[in-house]
Amino acid sequence: MPWHDVSRPSLQLGVLASACVAHGVDRPLAYHGGLRFAEFLLRQSDGALGPYDYTAIAEEGFPHALGDWVFAGALNGDGYGAEGMRRYAARRGLSLTKASKMRELADAFCDLVVDELIALDPQVVGFSTTFMQNVPSLAVARRLKQRRGDITVLFGGGNCDGEMGVALHREFDFVDLVLRGEADETLPLLLRTLAADDGAGDLASVPGLCWRDEHGTPHANRQPVRLVSPVHMAAPDFDDWFGAFDASPVSAYVEPELVMESARGCWWGEHHHCTFCGLNGTTMAFRAKRPETFLAELEHLVTRHKVLDVTVVDNILEPQYLRDVLPQVSGLGWDMRLHYEVKANLTSEQIGVLRAAGVYSVQPGIESLVDDVLHRMDKGVPAARNVRTLRDCQSAGLTVAWNWLYGFPGERVADYLSLVAQLPALVHLQPPNSVARIQLNRFSPHFEDPSLGFSTREPAEPYRYVYDLPPDRMHDLVYLFDTPPSGLTEEQIEPLRTAAEEWARDHAISSLSRFEVDGVFVLEDRRAGWQPADHTLEDPREQRAWLELEYGRTPTGLLRRLEEAGVSWDPDELFRWLHGLRERGLVFVEGDRWVGLTTTSIRGPSDQVDLSVPLPWPVPAP
Repeated sequence: MPWHDVSRPSLQLGVLASACVAHGVDRPLAYHGGLRFAEFLLRQSDGALGPYDYTAIAEEGFPHALGDWVFAGALNGDGYGAEGMRRYAARRGLSLTKASKMRELADAFCDLVVDELIALDPQVVGFSTTFMQNVPSLAVARRLKQRRGDITVLFGGGNCDGEMGVALHREFDFVDLVLRGEADETLPLLLRTLAADDGAGDLASVPGLCWRDEHGTPHANRQPVRLVSPVHMAAPDFDDWFGAFDASPVSAYVEPELVMESARGCWWGEHHHCTFCGLNGTTMAFRAKRPETFLAELEHLVTRHKVLDVTVVDNILEPQYLRDVLPQVSGLGWDMRLHYEVKANLTSEQIGVLRAAGVYSVQPGIESLVDDVLHRMDKGVPAARNVRTLRDCQSAGLTVAWNWLYGFPGERVADYLSLVAQLPALVHLQPPNSVARIQLNRFSPHFEDPSLGFSTREPAEPYRYVYDLPPDRMHDLVYLFDTPPSGLTEEQIEPLRTAAEEWARDHAISSLSRFEVDGVFVLEDRRAGWQPADHTLEDPREQRAWLELEYGRTPTGLLRRLEEAGVSWDPDELFRWLHGLRERGLVFVEGDRWVGLTTTSIRGPSDQVDLSVPLPWPVPAP
């Protein structure tokens, strides 16, 4: 059901379809409710609501449960939560105009979905639900059981992980089964169990399953301890989605993309779980597909569907892929456009590998440029390295998606004030997409360990307007929680917010680059807010020092590196030179690290990239 991106097939449905076939179960039919709803809006509103409006809510509505609210009346009765959400939106400065119009159509859409599902004469209807898919799925499931009580309604997906799945099964009696955890192996097992000759099979034997016995008593089987191995991660089957997309009027508005996975879990989070992050839940353990497996899947999907835009949904790039996968992708000779999530300590050489392979967009998990806050996050990357990543991605022409997070217990105003003063020097680098206070997420260390500063919590306010449940019964069901704000106040963060807005405004007209002319380094400054200048470095000492600063060095470390290279420089004179660079906004300084800000040309072809350079981080030992 909505709110899946209408430009991409569902990886969940594609993988489960293949997994069923691999385990000897008939391939399930897939119903693409998100695509269907975008079509429905387009037709029923006479063009007043279209795929772009759908996408706006799908991409931006999650923190406010807007997608769930659109269907809250269809689940709980007309008018449910309408006034409360309007008051909430007014306080937050949110517009409900489009969402309200969609809400008026939600009942009719749910009826249409049920009609179309029943026409397929199914025995089992499964709902894959993540983030804002719960309420629309529940609205259809309730109607489905009212019309055809003999149909088995099954729920699974991220919204069913851990205690959330138990709560969903407990609170909505029209949901017959909830399958928690990765379902590549357990879904085929469940379907075989349901098809057993005795009519029910042994539901108690299906790991992670929530079910009811003949007396209506609910049971929750333990989730699998052993996660799905890479060998058993099925390649997705997207044939039905592309058929539906090609026949849909939505295809006139958006270009199709492929979505793939090369790994699951997070190798950093296994050992250093970022304190605010609730992703992965019970499936944190990192597992990556063998290079030849992923490459074969990529080649198959691209050639079959003739689509070169590919989003890889891994939470973090497998480091070894920089050596044994991405160079081979480059060798395919395709004009690929790949998206990957990476750790923010890539070297320029590694970023060159990404570029050569057709990676055009990365999400490096930068989150802040304040060392103290990054330490409180347990990110494992200092601010200067984050800036270096922004610089090198800019040099390579990669789009960087990142959000600036604040609101961490113990963060200090002074750290932000000194940092904000430097932000005009970064205007040529890609700005944050937003400046946002962290929200308490289930499964995050902040949630699991109240001693980190968030001991008081309750289900996030918007959930009151989508679930007709008291807070105590809603607690185990939801993913987002409200908690008294910590860290900086809204007034204290305003200078950062203003600086980020100016950064975003002026980025496109700004540049700061280094090039060499007749043995002279020229630092060409064309940044908005700075006097146009060409700073020259003719002294070999300055040139060597600048190259070191591009890596990011402490002053004492820089002096040591110069001495090791046989370059003699009086420390006081070197420090005066460094401070001159800082005054001209040519370096970024946080803590004791200094990093040069000029972009350079990062070559793309893989045969020009030094793959012998060590990986930028060690793979943590178990």
